[in-house]
Amino acid sequence: MDQNLEVEKQEKGFTLVELLIVIVILGILAAVTVFAVRGITDKATENSCATEKRAIETATEAYYADNGSDAPTMAALAPTYMREAPDSARWSFTAGSPPVITGIGDCALVVVTTTVAATTTT
Repeated sequence: MDQNLEVEKQEKGFTLVELLIVIVILGILAAVTVFAVRGITDKATENSCATEKRAIETATEAYYADNGSDAPTMAALAPTYMREAPDSARWSFTAGSPPVITGIGDCALVVVTTTVAATTTT
């Protein structure tokens, strides 16, 4: 009878080693997931900046084609050439001939300074 009680007590629950192994495996899976998601969000930011830069360049060229001069500010591009003015926290616009578009903040490392070439007609 005592042997049956002893056997029942030994079969209940998990050992400390088993629990530690499960915790370590879960930690490894969590670390892999975090690094995978970080790579995805970095790529999304990079693509967003590149797309926005191309939109600003296109709007600047369209402004020049319509007005015969360069846009004085990014705000001058909206709403005719862009739905809304680009975020000044992400972009710096230096008026001139040609204007210079520089990435700031999260776009600074992704997009290099771009000089928009103005089309001249003769």
